[in-house]
Amino acid sequence: MGDKTCVTMKTLATKLGVSVTTVSNAYSKPDRLSAELREQIFATAKELGYCGPSAAGRALRSGKTGVCGFLLGFGGVPHAFADPYSVIFLGGLAEAAEEYGASVLLLRAPEDADDAADLLRRAPIDALVVSSTVGEVAYEAQLRQRGVRIVRTEAMEAGDWVTINDVEAGRMIGSHLAQLGHRNLVVIASGGGTGTEEFDVADEAMLCRLGGEAWARDRVQGLSEALPDARIRVVFAGGYSRLGGHAATGQTLDMKDRPTAVVALSDVLALGAWDAALERGLHPGRDVSISGFDDIPECGFLGITTVHQPIAEKGRLAGRLAMDPDYPQRQVTLPVELVVRSSTGPAPKN
Repeated sequence: MGDKTCVTMKTLATKLGVSVTTVSNAYSKPDRLSAELREQIFATAKELGYCGPSAAGRALRSGKTGVCGFLLGFGGVPHAFADPYSVIFLGGLAEAAEEYGASVLLLRAPEDADDAADLLRRAPIDALVVSSTVGEVAYEAQLRQRGVRIVRTEAMEAGDWVTINDVEAGRMIGSHLAQLGHRNLVVIASGGGTGTEEFDVADEAMLCRLGGEAWARDRVQGLSEALPDARIRVVFAGGYSRLGGHAATGQTLDMKDRPTAVVALSDVLALGAWDAALERGLHPGRDVSISGFDDIPECGFLGITTVHQPIAEKGRLAGRLAMDPDYPQRQVTLPVELVVRSSTGPAPKN
Protein backbone atom coordinates (compact mmCIF):
# COMPACT_ATOMS: atom_id res chain seq x y z
CA MET A 1 0.00 0.00 0.00
CA GLY A 2 1.54 3.29 -1.03
CA ASP A 3 -0.53 5.77 0.99
CA LYS A 4 -0.65 4.46 4.52
CA THR A 5 -2.72 7.41 5.71
CA CYS A 6 -5.75 5.91 3.94
CA VAL A 7 -5.55 2.59 5.76
CA THR A 8 -8.73 1.88 7.72
CA MET A 9 -10.17 -1.00 9.66
CA LYS A 10 -12.05 -2.03 6.50
CA THR A 11 -8.77 -2.02 4.52
CA LEU A 12 -7.23 -4.33 7.09
CA ALA A 13 -10.26 -6.65 7.13
CA THR A 14 -10.22 -6.91 3.30
CA LYS A 15 -6.50 -7.72 3.30
CA LEU A 16 -7.01 -10.51 5.84
CA GLY A 17 -10.26 -11.81 4.41
CA VAL A 18 -12.14 -11.32 7.68
CA SER A 19 -15.00 -9.08 8.82
CA VAL A 20 -14.58 -5.58 10.15
CA THR A 21 -16.11 -6.81 13.43
CA THR A 22 -13.32 -9.40 13.75
CA VAL A 23 -10.67 -6.70 13.36
CA SER A 24 -12.51 -4.50 15.87
CA ASN A 25 -12.65 -7.35 18.38
CA ALA A 26 -8.89 -7.78 18.13
CA TYR A 27 -8.51 -4.30 19.63
CA SER A 28 -11.53 -3.99 21.89
CA LYS A 29 -12.61 -7.56 22.76
CA PRO A 30 -9.49 -9.74 22.40
CA ASP A 31 -11.00 -12.61 24.42
CA ARG A 32 -13.35 -13.32 21.49
CA LEU A 33 -10.48 -14.24 19.15
CA SER A 34 -7.76 -16.85 19.24
CA ALA A 35 -4.27 -15.66 20.09
CA GLU A 36 -3.07 -16.77 16.65
CA LEU A 37 -5.70 -14.68 14.81
CA ARG A 38 -5.03 -11.63 16.97
CA GLU A 39 -1.31 -11.83 16.24
CA GLN A 40 -2.04 -12.17 12.52
CA ILE A 41 -4.27 -9.08 12.61
CA PHE A 42 -1.69 -7.00 14.53
CA ALA A 43 1.16 -8.11 12.23
CA THR A 44 -0.81 -7.16 9.13
CA ALA A 45 -1.84 -3.86 10.72
CA LYS A 46 1.83 -3.05 11.35
CA GLU A 47 2.70 -3.97 7.78
CA LEU A 48 -0.01 -1.69 6.38
CA GLY A 49 0.66 1.12 8.84
CA TYR A 50 -2.68 0.85 10.62
CA CYS A 51 -2.43 2.32 14.14
CA GLY A 52 -5.68 1.04 15.58
CA PRO A 53 -9.25 2.31 15.98
CA SER A 54 -9.78 6.06 16.29
CA ALA A 55 -10.30 7.12 19.90
CA ALA A 56 -12.74 9.79 18.73
CA GLY A 57 -14.68 7.27 16.69
CA ARG A 58 -14.79 4.80 19.54
CA ALA A 59 -16.10 7.53 21.87
CA LEU A 60 -18.71 8.51 19.29
CA ARG A 61 -19.95 4.94 18.97
CA SER A 62 -20.03 4.23 22.71
CA GLY A 63 -21.13 7.67 23.87
CA LYS A 64 -18.35 7.55 26.50
CA THR A 65 -14.93 9.18 26.53
CA GLY A 66 -13.47 7.74 29.74
CA VAL A 67 -12.53 11.29 30.82
CA CYS A 68 -13.45 13.24 33.96
CA GLY A 69 -13.03 17.00 33.48
CA PHE A 70 -11.85 19.25 36.30
CA LEU A 71 -12.90 22.88 35.87
CA LEU A 72 -10.31 25.06 37.54
CA GLY A 73 -11.20 28.19 39.44
CA PHE A 74 -9.07 31.27 40.07
CA GLY A 75 -5.59 31.12 38.55
CA GLY A 76 -6.16 28.32 36.05
CA VAL A 77 -3.69 25.52 35.37
CA PRO A 78 -0.55 27.30 36.68
CA HIS A 79 -2.28 27.83 40.02
CA ALA A 80 -3.35 24.18 40.17
CA PHE A 81 0.28 23.05 40.20
CA ALA A 82 1.58 25.88 42.39
CA ASP A 83 -0.92 25.38 45.21
CA PRO A 84 -0.28 22.22 47.30
CA TYR A 85 -4.00 22.01 48.11
CA SER A 86 -4.88 21.69 44.42
CA VAL A 87 -2.13 19.11 43.85
CA ILE A 88 -3.40 16.94 46.72
CA PHE A 89 -7.02 17.28 45.59
CA LEU A 90 -6.11 16.39 42.01
CA GLY A 91 -4.19 13.36 43.26
CA GLY A 92 -7.31 12.07 45.00
CA LEU A 93 -9.48 12.86 41.98
CA ALA A 94 -7.10 11.05 39.61
CA GLU A 95 -6.95 8.04 41.94
CA ALA A 96 -10.74 7.71 41.91
CA ALA A 97 -10.94 8.22 38.14
CA GLU A 98 -8.46 5.39 37.62
CA GLU A 99 -10.68 3.09 39.68
CA TYR A 100 -13.24 3.51 36.89
CA GLY A 101 -10.71 3.27 34.07
CA ALA A 102 -10.91 7.01 33.38
CA SER A 103 -8.47 9.91 33.07
CA VAL A 104 -8.62 13.52 34.28
CA LEU A 105 -8.69 16.51 31.93
CA LEU A 106 -7.86 19.96 33.35
CA LEU A 107 -10.06 22.73 31.99
CA ARG A 108 -9.61 26.46 32.47
CA ALA A 109 -12.89 28.15 31.61
CA PRO A 110 -12.64 31.65 30.16
CA GLU A 111 -14.19 34.45 32.22
CA ASP A 112 -16.71 35.15 29.46
CA ALA A 113 -19.78 32.95 30.02
CA ASP A 114 -20.33 32.29 26.30
CA ASP A 115 -16.70 31.28 25.78
CA ALA A 116 -16.90 29.01 28.83
CA ALA A 117 -20.05 27.36 27.53
CA ASP A 118 -18.43 26.82 24.13
CA LEU A 119 -15.31 25.28 25.70
CA LEU A 120 -17.32 22.85 27.79
CA ARG A 121 -19.66 22.01 24.94
CA ARG A 122 -16.63 20.78 22.97
CA ALA A 123 -14.86 19.12 25.90
CA PRO A 124 -14.67 15.30 25.47
CA ILE A 125 -15.81 14.43 29.02
CA ASP A 126 -18.22 12.05 30.72
CA ALA A 127 -18.31 14.05 33.97
CA LEU A 128 -17.15 17.39 35.32
CA VAL A 129 -15.83 18.31 38.76
CA VAL A 130 -16.18 22.04 39.39
CA SER A 131 -13.71 23.46 41.92
CA SER A 132 -15.94 26.43 42.74
CA THR A 133 -19.03 28.15 41.42
CA VAL A 134 -21.07 31.22 42.20
CA GLY A 135 -24.79 31.12 41.46
CA GLU A 136 -26.21 29.31 38.46
CA VAL A 137 -23.80 27.70 36.01
CA ALA A 138 -24.53 28.94 32.47
CA TYR A 139 -23.34 25.74 30.81
CA GLU A 140 -25.02 23.29 33.21
CA ALA A 141 -28.11 22.61 31.09
CA GLN A 142 -26.02 21.88 27.97
CA LEU A 143 -23.80 19.44 29.85
CA ARG A 144 -26.71 17.63 31.45
CA GLN A 145 -28.38 17.24 28.04
CA ARG A 146 -25.22 15.42 26.94
CA GLY A 147 -25.45 13.20 30.01
CA VAL A 148 -22.41 14.79 31.67
CA ARG A 149 -22.55 14.50 35.47
CA ILE A 150 -21.52 17.62 37.41
CA VAL A 151 -19.96 17.45 40.87
CA ARG A 152 -19.13 20.59 42.83
CA THR A 153 -16.86 21.25 45.79
CA GLU A 154 -19.31 23.78 47.20
CA ALA A 155 -22.71 22.95 48.65
CA MET A 156 -25.74 23.81 46.53
CA GLU A 157 -29.47 23.32 47.08
CA ALA A 158 -29.54 20.58 44.46
CA GLY A 159 -27.07 18.42 42.58
CA ASP A 160 -23.99 16.46 43.62
CA TRP A 161 -21.24 17.91 45.79
CA VAL A 162 -18.41 17.16 48.22
CA THR A 163 -17.50 19.98 50.57
CA ILE A 164 -16.71 21.07 54.12
CA ASN A 165 -18.51 23.46 56.45
CA ASP A 166 -16.42 26.57 55.80
CA VAL A 167 -18.45 28.72 58.21
CA GLU A 168 -17.62 26.27 60.99
CA ALA A 169 -13.97 26.27 59.93
CA GLY A 170 -13.93 30.05 60.27
CA ARG A 171 -15.56 29.85 63.69
CA MET A 172 -12.87 27.41 64.84
CA ILE A 173 -10.09 29.84 64.02
CA GLY A 174 -12.05 32.78 65.40
CA SER A 175 -12.83 31.05 68.71
CA HIS A 176 -9.21 30.01 69.11
CA LEU A 177 -7.93 33.55 68.54
CA ALA A 178 -10.64 35.02 70.78
CA GLN A 179 -9.51 32.78 73.65
CA LEU A 180 -5.96 34.06 73.11
CA GLY A 181 -7.16 37.65 73.50
CA HIS A 182 -6.89 38.81 69.88
CA ARG A 183 -9.18 41.70 68.94
CA ASN A 184 -7.19 43.33 66.12
CA LEU A 185 -7.01 40.99 63.10
CA VAL A 186 -6.25 41.12 59.41
CA VAL A 187 -7.60 38.59 56.91
CA ILE A 188 -5.38 37.79 53.91
CA ALA A 189 -7.68 37.04 51.00
CA SER A 190 -7.49 36.70 47.26
CA GLY A 191 -9.27 38.95 44.78
CA GLY A 192 -8.51 41.37 42.02
CA GLY A 193 -5.93 44.01 42.84
CA THR A 194 -4.53 44.78 46.27
CA GLY A 195 -5.35 47.18 49.06
CA THR A 196 -6.46 47.33 52.68
CA GLU A 197 -10.10 47.84 53.62
CA GLU A 198 -12.14 47.68 56.79
CA PHE A 199 -14.26 44.54 56.86
CA ASP A 200 -17.97 44.74 57.55
CA VAL A 201 -19.92 41.50 57.31
CA ALA A 202 -22.96 43.44 56.08
CA ASP A 203 -21.01 45.07 53.24
CA GLU A 204 -21.99 43.14 50.10
CA ALA A 205 -19.36 44.91 47.97
CA MET A 206 -16.71 43.80 50.41
CA LEU A 207 -17.92 40.19 50.25
CA CYS A 208 -17.86 40.27 46.44
CA ARG A 209 -14.21 41.24 46.53
CA LEU A 210 -13.40 38.07 48.46
CA GLY A 211 -12.57 36.43 45.14
CA GLY A 212 -16.18 35.63 44.29
CA GLU A 213 -15.76 32.33 46.14
CA ALA A 214 -18.50 31.15 48.51
CA TRP A 215 -16.02 29.25 50.67
CA ALA A 216 -13.94 32.42 51.23
CA ARG A 217 -17.00 34.41 52.27
CA ASP A 218 -18.11 31.58 54.55
CA ARG A 219 -14.73 31.42 56.29
CA VAL A 220 -14.78 35.16 56.94
CA GLN A 221 -18.38 34.93 58.14
CA GLY A 222 -17.47 32.23 60.67
CA LEU A 223 -14.43 34.18 61.82
CA SER A 224 -16.45 37.35 62.41
CA GLU A 225 -19.21 35.43 64.22
CA ALA A 226 -16.65 34.11 66.71
CA LEU A 227 -15.11 37.57 67.15
CA PRO A 228 -18.12 39.94 67.23
CA ASP A 229 -16.24 42.66 69.13
CA ALA A 230 -13.00 42.49 67.13
CA ARG A 231 -11.64 44.86 64.50
CA ILE A 232 -11.22 42.81 61.33
CA ARG A 233 -9.59 44.25 58.23
CA VAL A 234 -9.05 42.56 54.89
CA VAL A 235 -5.96 42.73 52.67
CA PHE A 236 -6.22 41.37 49.13
CA ALA A 237 -3.28 39.36 47.84
CA GLY A 238 -4.34 39.49 44.17
CA GLY A 239 -4.28 35.69 43.94
CA TYR A 240 -3.75 32.50 45.93
CA SER A 241 0.03 32.24 45.95
CA ARG A 242 2.80 32.31 48.52
CA LEU A 243 4.23 35.46 46.93
CA GLY A 244 0.83 37.11 47.08
CA GLY A 245 0.47 36.20 50.75
CA HIS A 246 3.96 37.54 51.44
CA ALA A 247 3.25 40.90 49.78
CA ALA A 248 -0.17 41.36 51.39
CA THR A 249 1.07 40.42 54.87
CA GLY A 250 4.11 42.66 54.49
CA GLN A 251 1.76 45.57 53.84
CA THR A 252 -0.18 44.56 56.94
CA LEU A 253 2.81 44.25 59.24
CA ASP A 254 4.17 47.62 58.15
CA MET A 255 1.02 49.38 59.34
CA LYS A 256 1.33 51.72 62.30
CA ASP A 257 -1.60 49.92 63.91
CA ARG A 258 -0.21 46.45 63.35
CA PRO A 259 -2.67 43.58 63.94
CA THR A 260 -1.96 41.00 66.60
CA ALA A 261 -3.16 38.16 64.35
CA VAL A 262 -3.11 37.41 60.62
CA VAL A 263 -5.71 34.95 59.32
CA ALA A 264 -4.94 33.69 55.80
CA LEU A 265 -7.91 32.18 53.96
CA SER A 266 -5.72 29.36 52.63
CA ASP A 267 -2.50 27.74 53.79
CA VAL A 268 -0.56 28.83 50.73
CA LEU A 269 -1.29 32.44 51.74
CA ALA A 270 -0.35 31.60 55.33
CA LEU A 271 3.06 30.43 54.12
CA GLY A 272 3.56 33.86 52.58
CA ALA A 273 2.46 35.48 55.84
CA TRP A 274 5.06 33.38 57.67
CA ASP A 275 7.77 34.57 55.27
CA ALA A 276 6.78 38.22 55.72
CA ALA A 277 6.85 37.96 59.51
CA LEU A 278 10.31 36.37 59.59
CA GLU A 279 11.58 38.93 57.10
CA ARG A 280 10.71 41.66 59.61
CA GLY A 281 12.25 39.87 62.57
CA LEU A 282 8.88 38.92 64.04
CA HIS A 283 8.39 35.57 65.75
CA PRO A 284 5.10 33.86 64.71
CA GLY A 285 3.10 32.95 67.79
CA ARG A 286 4.82 35.53 69.97
CA ASP A 287 4.96 38.86 68.12
CA VAL A 288 2.10 38.09 65.71
CA SER A 289 -0.17 35.07 65.37
CA ILE A 290 -0.57 33.45 61.96
CA SER A 291 -3.19 30.89 60.94
CA GLY A 292 -4.53 29.33 57.76
CA PHE A 293 -6.98 26.80 56.39
CA ASP A 294 -6.61 23.33 54.77
CA ASP A 295 -3.57 21.83 56.58
CA ILE A 296 -1.14 21.23 53.74
CA PRO A 297 2.05 19.35 54.73
CA GLU A 298 4.38 22.37 54.91
CA CYS A 299 2.20 24.00 57.54
CA GLY A 300 2.79 21.01 59.79
CA PHE A 301 6.54 21.25 59.20
CA LEU A 302 6.66 24.97 60.06
CA GLY A 303 4.16 24.77 62.92
CA ILE A 304 1.36 26.89 61.46
CA THR A 305 -2.06 26.69 63.12
CA THR A 306 -4.74 25.76 60.60
CA VAL A 307 -8.04 23.97 60.07
CA HIS A 308 -7.53 20.47 58.73
CA GLN A 309 -9.73 19.15 55.96
CA PRO A 310 -9.29 15.72 54.30
CA ILE A 311 -8.14 17.12 50.94
CA ALA A 312 -7.23 13.86 49.18
CA GLU A 313 -10.42 12.16 50.37
CA LYS A 314 -12.38 15.16 49.08
CA GLY A 315 -10.83 14.63 45.65
CA ARG A 316 -11.47 10.86 45.75
CA LEU A 317 -15.13 11.29 46.67
CA ALA A 318 -15.62 13.93 43.99
CA GLY A 319 -14.16 11.49 41.45
CA ARG A 320 -16.39 8.63 42.57
CA LEU A 321 -19.51 10.78 42.43
CA ALA A 322 -18.48 11.98 38.98
CA MET A 323 -17.74 8.56 37.50
CA ASP A 324 -20.34 6.42 39.29
CA PRO A 325 -23.98 7.50 38.86
CA ASP A 326 -24.98 4.80 41.35
CA TYR A 327 -22.70 5.99 44.17
CA PRO A 328 -25.14 6.06 47.12
CA GLN A 329 -24.25 9.39 48.77
CA ARG A 330 -24.60 12.34 46.37
CA GLN A 331 -24.09 15.23 48.83
CA VAL A 332 -21.18 14.88 51.26
CA THR A 333 -19.95 17.27 53.96
CA LEU A 334 -16.57 16.15 55.27
CA PRO A 335 -15.42 16.90 58.83
CA VAL A 336 -12.92 19.63 59.73
CA GLU A 337 -10.63 19.90 62.74
CA LEU A 338 -8.70 22.78 64.30
CA VAL A 339 -4.98 21.97 64.48
CA VAL A 340 -3.26 24.31 66.96
CA ARG A 341 0.48 24.78 66.48
CA SER A 342 3.14 27.24 67.58
CA SER A 343 2.26 30.01 65.09
CA THR A 344 -0.58 31.25 67.31
CA GLY A 345 -0.22 32.53 70.85
CA PRO A 346 -1.58 35.16 73.29
CA ALA A 347 -2.11 38.63 71.84
CA PRO A 348 0.86 40.89 72.63
CA LYS A 349 -0.11 43.34 75.36
CA ASN A 350 1.64 46.26 73.69
